[in-house]
Amino acid sequence: MDAKPNEVKIAINGLQLRMYVTRLDRPWIETPFVFEGLYVETADQLARLRSLCRYVYVDTQRGLAPDARYVQNEATARAAERQAFVSELASLNTTSWPATAKVEAELPVAERAHEHLEHGIEQMMSDLHAGRELDLRRLREGVGAMIDSVTRNPSAFVWLKAIRKKSGYAYQHALGCSVWAASFGRHLGLNREEIDDLAFAGLLFDVGKTTLPGELLLKAGAFDDAERETMRGHVRAGVEILERTDGVSKRTVEAVATHHERHDGSGYPRGMRGAAIPIFGRLIGLIDSYDAMTTHRPYAQGRSPHQVVMELYNARDTLFQADLVEQFIQTCGVYPTGSLVELSDGRVGVVTAVHDLKRLRPSVMLLLDADKQRLPDFVALDMSVVESDANGRLLTIRRGLPEGSHGIDPSELFLD
Repeated sequence: MDAKPNEVKIAINGLQLRMYVTRLDRPWIETPFVFEGLYVETADQLARLRSLCRYVYVDTQRGLAPDARYVQNEATARAAERQAFVSELASLNTTSWPATAKVEAELPVAERAHEHLEHGIEQMMSDLHAGRELDLRRLREGVGAMIDSVTRNPSAFVWLKAIRKKSGYAYQHALGCSVWAASFGRHLGLNREEIDDLAFAGLLFDVGKTTLPGELLLKAGAFDDAERETMRGHVRAGVEILERTDGVSKRTVEAVATHHERHDGSGYPRGMRGAAIPIFGRLIGLIDSYDAMTTHRPYAQGRSPHQVVMELYNARDTLFQADLVEQFIQTCGVYPTGSLVELSDGRVGVVTAVHDLKRLRPSVMLLLDADKQRLPDFVALDMSVVESDANGRLLTIRRGLPEGSHGIDPSELFLD
């Protein structure tokens, strides 16, 4: 959101009594303040804001103007952060991964890799719940085959993940995050070893939850303070499991240790901020949030991928680094693979592939006609090639739809 006239961003240490606060670095609903907008009149209000925020916005006409030392030039800070990010990626990535296979050709190969990885994850979950040591050798073949498929064409594996959902959330979340991690690493140009480490981090970041009480993981309501601390302990538990597991890289352990840290310092367990969070931790934190919000959980309905993409975009520069959010949206597309969408001519379909150069014009499997009636046969439509509807008008995506809209079951869409 752009600054309004007379509104300036200041570091929290510059906030004083008699200033008028217009915005915070977090939603007002997450604070004890009733109204959006606050004239700071008491020491208690000042102390509360300082304990909650890293920066705030103040109106220089409705209250005391801040000392110039505390005013933050957003454009300068943003440019410096972007340059630091470019340098950080340059120290990692060495590889370009052009698509070398069409989605249709990659699908049967991806299916075999998908099944291999499924079996590996099932065995991992079984071992952890039984108290056995983690054995990564059983997973490496499945992860390697998945990465091979993703580097050839990421759409095939992401498409399979979207339509071959299992009932267990922990299982589905581990699979989903590992696939997105490989896809994101490919997009960022990481080399094969780095993608491997990132994909394993996506698979293993929540292993510590296997040490928590089952009733806590399934609780539908808000946690009390003691429950929240117990839940947060899964990070340390996960690190301990991986530190005694052979073959886990330092980067993977770092990602597990920091995947709940947040760009603005509001995360845990250490309250790290910005670039102090290892880049793999930042990547996995973003992927974890995306996949969790788009997946049905025991205590929450999944949201449409398009809706979640917009939520992540709105959280840039607060919970997540803006550059990473923007790059992730380029990875998955504004309408990610597996999304249900309604076209401008009223037809409904599911996104089957996102094109690198035309991310607003994906490939779509059409399922319903303009009257929302089932088509007798599914129709493949590549919007990067077909630009007009039957009436010669520009064909676009009108909106993303929630999963299950019009009674559509993704499991019916699997292509044998």
